[in-house]
Amino acid sequence: MSLEKRSEQACFGGTMGFYTHRSEATSSDMRFAVYLPPQAKQGKVPALYYLAGLTCTEETFVIKAGAQRLAAEYGLALVACDTSPRGLNLPGDSDAWDFGVAAGFYLDATAAPWSTNYRMGSYINDELPTLVEKNFPVSTECRGIFGHSMGGHGALVSALRNPARWHSVSAFAPISNPVAVPWGKKAFGNYLGPDQKSWEAWDASLLMRRKAYPGSILVDQGLSDQFLAEQLQPQALEAAASASGQALTLRRHEGYDHSYWFIQTFMADHLAHHAKNLL
Repeated sequence: MSLEKRSEQACFGGTMGFYTHRSEATSSDMRFAVYLPPQAKQGKVPALYYLAGLTCTEETFVIKAGAQRLAAEYGLALVACDTSPRGLNLPGDSDAWDFGVAAGFYLDATAAPWSTNYRMGSYINDELPTLVEKNFPVSTECRGIFGHSMGGHGALVSALRNPARWHSVSAFAPISNPVAVPWGKKAFGNYLGPDQKSWEAWDASLLMRRKAYPGSILVDQGLSDQFLAEQLQPQALEAAASASGQALTLRRHEGYDHSYWFIQTFMADHLAHHAKNLL
């Protein structure tokens, strides 16, 4: 897995870098970003992976979230990937903002024509960590994952499906019950096909209801979020946690919407949550 460095800059005593590689999982070129804190100059540090939401790229989080200063204080690496394969020109992949390009939903598609390339589940859980751990001074024993909206869904599902790989998890305004909401039905129906039983393997609320993640989960949700009622449905996570005994802290915040202003506001709490579990 060869790696191309696009740029690197000094940031809070560490390094902010942007990279490209050829992905076996997606059969395409993929981009990602890595922030290495100053502690990485002395030895390996834990890595915290961030999954962005619809329409975003690998740059969105590292530019907008304000996480590098905190990561430098804790000694955590930050890894942010793109939200889908790009440049494939599959039929219909750029017709809508909530499906296809920039909307990979962090699952492994099984339906044509998506199944060859839209394998973001394998990319996030297997290929990207292997690549990062081979090429950067990050721990192979300690990883965290978090995300926003579609990425919050991806982070929760990844941790619930792979608890031995992900040692800490949190989410901002996740799509909590995608099988039951328009975004999820559109994505799952296309990527996974009409058999709705197969969708359940990629739904955080349904996975959590069956088996709790072994650690605590932090979720923040703004009450002025324009997508709250129709698309996000955090109450489904609460019901699932109650059913399985999952340790879940789900906080609702008056006045906050779906934007990165919301994410910035509570980023310190999420970094503290992951630092407690990873350091």
